[in-house]
Amino acid sequence: MNPRLTLASSVVGAVIVALDGTVLTVAQPSLQRDLGASFAQVQWTSTGYLIAVASLLVFAGRLGDRHGHHRLFGIGMLGFGAASAGIALAPGVGWVIGLRLVQGVFGALLQPATLGMLRAAFPPDRLRTPIAVRTAAIGVAAAVGPLLGGALVAGPGWRVVFLLNVVPALVLGTLALTVRPPRTASPARLDVPGALLLALTLACLVHALVALPGWVWTASTAAVTGAAFVRHERRTASPLLPPSVIGSRAVGSALAMLVTASAALSGALFAGTFLLQDTLGLDPFRSALVSLPLAALMVAAAPTCAVLLRRVGARRTTAAAMALLALGILVLSRTPAIPLLCTAFALVGAGFGTVMVAATHVVVREAPVESAGVAGGLQQTAMNVGPVLGVAVATALLGTGDGPGLPLGVLAALALAGAALGRALPGRREAAMNDHGDSKDRTRVPAQR
Repeated sequence: MNPRLTLASSVVGAVIVALDGTVLTVAQPSLQRDLGASFAQVQWTSTGYLIAVASLLVFAGRLGDRHGHHRLFGIGMLGFGAASAGIALAPGVGWVIGLRLVQGVFGALLQPATLGMLRAAFPPDRLRTPIAVRTAAIGVAAAVGPLLGGALVAGPGWRVVFLLNVVPALVLGTLALTVRPPRTASPARLDVPGALLLALTLACLVHALVALPGWVWTASTAAVTGAAFVRHERRTASPLLPPSVIGSRAVGSALAMLVTASAALSGALFAGTFLLQDTLGLDPFRSALVSLPLAALMVAAAPTCAVLLRRVGARRTTAAAMALLALGILVLSRTPAIPLLCTAFALVGAGFGTVMVAATHVVVREAPVESAGVAGGLQQTAMNVGPVLGVAVATALLGTGDGPGLPLGVLAALALAGAALGRALPGRREAAMNDHGDSKDRTRVPAQR
C-alpha cells in the first residue's frame, strides 16, 4: 500500500473509532428507552468497550509488529464493521453490551495499526504532516459526531447510528488484507504471559476509575498484577514492551503528557457540561454551539503544530500548548459570559490539539520501525486511560457540592503541571539530528510499500 493510501486508511480508521464514541453518547438515552435498559446497563455499553480496547491495545500493537500492521488493520476494520452492524440489529441491551465488547477487541486491533502503518510508510522527518492530518480528522469527527448522531437519532433512530461505519470499514478492511506485508527478518517471540498480566492490569484500572461497584477490589488487583507485570518484563528474554521503546525518556514523557492532557480535557468537558446547563441554564443545543470553537481550533492546531515542531521542536511546542490548555480551563471556570466561554473552549482546543500532535509525533518517531505497533498501542492506551482518569477526578470533585468551579480549577492545575513533562522532549536541534543522524534514525524505509 503506497504512502498516500496508507495515510487515507489511517485517517479513516481513526475517524471511524472517534465517530463511534461520540455518536454513541448521543444515542444512549434513546437506546435506553427503546430497549428498556437500566442506567447501569447503558453505562456498560461504554464501559465494556473501553475495558476491552484499553486492555488489548499494546498486545495488538505487538501483533502488528510481528504479522504486519496492514493485516491487523484489515482484520480490525472488518470485525469493527461487523460488530457495528450486529449492534444495529440487536434485539436487547444484553446483545448490545456483548457486541460492544467484541467491537472493543477489534478496535484494539485497528487503533495501534493506524499509527504503525504511518511509521512504516513515512521516514521520521516526514511524520509530522501525516500525524497532523490524522489529528485534524479526529477533531472534525469530534465536532460532527454529536450533530450527526443527534440528527440520526431524531430521524431514523439510534440503530442507524451504528450503520455509519459499516461500509467504509468493510471496504478499507478488505483492501488492507490484499496488501502483502514485508517479511520480518527475525520476529520477536510473543510475550503471552506479559500480555495477559498487562491486559488484566489495565482492565482492572479502567474498571476502578469509572467507580463501578467493587472498585476497591479491582484497584487492588491492578496494583498486584501491575507489579507482577513489571517483574516479568525485567526477567523475560522477549518483553512485550521492548527497552528501545520504554527505555526512551522522551517517549515516557510524551506518553505521560498525553495522559495528562487528555485527562484535563475530558474532565473539563464533563464539568463544563454541568457549568453550561445547570449553572448557566443553557439547553443542550446552545451548549454544543458554545463549545464548538474547541473542535474548530483543534482542527486548526494540527497543521500549525507540524510547522512549530519543525521550527522550535517538541519541547517548547508542548510546554506552550499545555500552558494554553490550562489557561483555557481556568478561564472556563471563572466566567459566565458567553463570548469568554467560547474563547475558553477555543484555547482548550488549540492547546489540546497541539499537544496531541506533538506528543504523538515524539512517541511514533522515537520508536524503531520494528516496534512501531507497540508505540502506537502505548499512545492509544494513554488516550484511553487519560479521559477515564479526568472524568473520575471531575466526578469526585463535583460530588463535594461546590459546583464545577473546583474541578475545573484542579484540572487546570493538572494541565499546567503537565507542561513540565515537556523538558524531556527533544528540541529543534535534537529533532534534526534524530531525523538525519545515525544515532536515532534506525529506519530503512523502502521507496514504496
